[in-house]
Amino acid sequence: MAEEKELLEILTQYKTVAIVGLSPNPERLSYEVAQYLKEQGYCVIPVNPTAAEIMGEISYPNLRSIPKAVEVVDILRRSEEAPAIVEDAIAIGAKVIWMQEG
Repeated sequence: MAEEKELLEILTQYKTVAIVGLSPNPERLSYEVAQYLKEQGYCVIPVNPTAAEIMGEISYPNLRSIPKAVEVVDILRRSEEAPAIVEDAIAIGAKVIWMQEG
């Protein structure tokens, strides 16, 4: 129960989410996640070095290049890439780091 309460607090308190690995392909899970978050009123910031824009939003090559505050970092990359992304998330002052299982 404590985990559910903590998750609810995160989802209601923070509204700016950078999604590292957001794909411009609507058939990918990352796109579906971003679309859902946008529909729920979250500010979604794409982080993908190969795309200039995703879902009508400017895409940034990495977390450190985002010019505004990021509250939540959602990592949708391979696990071996996570440590460097976590370091960047800490460096920019993100409050929450979210990683998918597997």
